[in-house]
Amino acid sequence: MAQSGDPFFNFDITKMMSEFDPAKIADEFAKMASQYKIPGVDMDSLVEGQRKNLEALTAANRVAFEGVQAVAKRQAEILQETMNEAAGAMDAVAKSGSPQEAAAKQAELVKGAFEKALANMRELAEMVSKSNTEATQAINSRITETLDEIKDMALKFNK
Repeated sequence: MAQSGDPFFNFDITKMMSEFDPAKIADEFAKMASQYKIPGVDMDSLVEGQRKNLEALTAANRVAFEGVQAVAKRQAEILQETMNEAAGAMDAVAKSGSPQEAAAKQAELVKGAFEKALANMRELAEMVSKSNTEATQAINSRITETLDEIKDMALKFNK
């Protein structure tokens, strides 16, 4: 898919995603945070929370990326099906007898193509919606966990 001459398209997103390592980022954050000693703050818990945040973000990104790949694959399949059907339709219209039969055949084919296009759009929309829901769930569950962790830290700090 890379197009020469255009730097925007000259990168491999799969390589970028495979090289993204939340553990390395969490380790760097841990090194930085270990330099600071704040009374009453459990830095290990804070670092662990950030590691979990990065893991949730990575999982959400992975789900979203897989969703984009699935939609693109399905769009390519739909295009191939459409091209095959268009060729068959042209042949059917060409083999029609009278101009009235050809017009009736064209109307029938256009109606079928329209209905199929609506079904395909619905299918693609459902695929995108499912992917978005799965990605959002990964983030939402982590937000809930984070809020619980903050509450627990606050309660510990009061003691």
